[in-house]
Amino acid sequence: MAVLSKIRERSMFLIIIIGLALFAFVLDPSTLGDFFNSSKVNEVGEVNGESISRQEFSEQLEAYKRQAGSRVSEMQASKTVWNNILRKKIYQNQLSEAGITVGEVDVWNELINASSVKTSPQFQNEAGLFDEGIFKQFLADTKEQNTDMWSAWSNYMNQIRDNAERNTYNNLVAAGLGASLKEGEFQYFAENSKLKSQFVYVPYSSIPDSLVTVSKKEVEGYVRENENNFKVDESRDISYVKFAISPSESDEYAIKEEVAGFISDFKNATDDKEFLSENDSDTNLDENFKFENTVTKTIASEVFKGEKGDVFGPYKEQGYLKISKITSITKLPDSAKASHILIPFVGSQRTAAEVTRTEDEAKSLADSILSVVKRNRRKFAKLAKNFSSDKGSAQNGGFYDWFNYTRMTPGFRDFVFEGKKGDMGVVKTPFGFHVIKIDGQKNIQTALKLATFGRQIVASETTENMVFQKAEQFALATSKEKKFFTIAKENKYITKPVVGLKVLDENVPGLGNQRQIISWAFGRDTKPGDFKRFDLEGSHVVAFVTARTEKGLMSAEKATNTVKPILQNLKKAKLIADNFSGSTLQDIAKENKTSVRNGKGVTLKSPTLSGAGSEPKVVGAMFNAELNKVYKNIEGNKGVYAFVVTNKELPTALPNYESARKSISKARKNKTTVMYEAIKNASDVEDYRANLYIGN
Repeated sequence: MAVLSKIRERSMFLIIIIGLALFAFVLDPSTLGDFFNSSKVNEVGEVNGESISRQEFSEQLEAYKRQAGSRVSEMQASKTVWNNILRKKIYQNQLSEAGITVGEVDVWNELINASSVKTSPQFQNEAGLFDEGIFKQFLADTKEQNTDMWSAWSNYMNQIRDNAERNTYNNLVAAGLGASLKEGEFQYFAENSKLKSQFVYVPYSSIPDSLVTVSKKEVEGYVRENENNFKVDESRDISYVKFAISPSESDEYAIKEEVAGFISDFKNATDDKEFLSENDSDTNLDENFKFENTVTKTIASEVFKGEKGDVFGPYKEQGYLKISKITSITKLPDSAKASHILIPFVGSQRTAAEVTRTEDEAKSLADSILSVVKRNRRKFAKLAKNFSSDKGSAQNGGFYDWFNYTRMTPGFRDFVFEGKKGDMGVVKTPFGFHVIKIDGQKNIQTALKLATFGRQIVASETTENMVFQKAEQFALATSKEKKFFTIAKENKYITKPVVGLKVLDENVPGLGNQRQIISWAFGRDTKPGDFKRFDLEGSHVVAFVTARTEKGLMSAEKATNTVKPILQNLKKAKLIADNFSGSTLQDIAKENKTSVRNGKGVTLKSPTLSGAGSEPKVVGAMFNAELNKVYKNIEGNKGVYAFVVTNKELPTALPNYESARKSISKARKNKTTVMYEAIKNASDVEDYRANLYIGN
């Protein structure tokens, strides 16, 4: 009875647990085992046994995305944050093993000595000196009163800690990466010694590939023996057929007829901006003047013979069908030179933080400067150096040499190009108030303003439906017959192969950022032979999984293209060696129906042999060879060699080799990136991020 009582007491708890498990199983049977394994849910990776939690990763990911904005994609952000976490934990692990700690005092000292903190007027006392107490109070107040700002400061301090840990470790390692004078001496002689030699070269290509066979088993053996060169991540190969939604000739003709129907109304319109808006033009009103060489050649010569109010078109330009009306005709220079003094105000673009003047104050100052330079033009350059915020031109007295019509901001441009040489005035632009002096104009010619009504050339609904039907029919035929490539060939559809997609990739070559296709290809239930139709922007795609590669060693099939030439050359080298029986180079050359070649001025720094190309292994053997001794069967990159070194010209000995020693030491100490990669490769890293991004 006691046992039954306990079962009754816990029955509701058991029902809930079993119910949740069954619910998870209904959603995805493969998750039933994971239901009781919370570590898979709460981790995105491990570094040397230390877990990277989903919460830690997600918080840093969101913070990074807020900082970067729309400049990065989800996968780019994920990669950056993962690498940052990985680097931090690896360096912390190395410091911990070395018994070194970066403490709060170290971080604080770095913080208060940062230039942005130490020189900020906000943290200075009455004497204009940095006051640590004021800074501490600022941080305390920020923590209590401004959550967002405190978060930013916390992130900054964490960044200082991370940098300090990384720099501490790198500096410790770099301290032990010096070089001896003997190493400097060796490098000096190795780089500057010159060899004179004679050699016989028999290329691997002299033996036909048909004479050597390489089996699958041999490829597998080579991969196993050189496994570090053939480790691969999980990947997928796919092929796809793209059905682009492109406008047909009849679509383009219909749009052209529609645009032509607006000509009369456009010609009679009194408000062009309103006309474009009311008739849903796909192009906006352009208020800029245009020269003949900036108007499309299709209508340029005709337009520049026209009069105000004339309408031209329809004509095709950059994916649009357009009609254009002349709204203004004038004479303008095509280039000008001018000087200016820029007076910014709070709120204007690119304004320095120290600018505090209001818009009215900026206008008043600009007007005052204009009055001065109108009375005495020679003061313009000096006032530009003293007052202009445009530092690039201020050092030249505010002067800009010849520039074309489109270079400057519109207000500045209009004053300079529509005025006359010598004119001066004040102009407001988004950057502030400009005191401008027109210094020159040239090539005055006819310029027009054109109002343009346009329609983008897009596919009609009929065309879109037709393309969709083609894609759907192809997908249906594939589902019935399972013959993706056969059906594509019968319909003359182009299949595009994509090899080696990784689980966290987002770009599909030929399609751009299509994360949905990659997520599907790596889905738990997706296997080779599966296919799916995707409706993309401007196209429909039917994708087909051709291969699935698991994490581990590369398969023999995929390694063949790399390994087969290597094994072929090894076998060819043995066949060539059989013909290297002669005791002299002349005998060996005769056996192989070739000639003895000369090598002059050969160095380790430039290991090139005349007529053979770069052969570092062979040249290295030459540098360690005895003079006038025949060496045979030296396998190089491109063939088999026999050689005799006839002379070794050593460089002049130096009084000391300190310069070479310093060069080696500096090169070693600058290898921190290589050093980190080596530590990372030696670390035990597990990446589970795919669980966040791959659907079931």
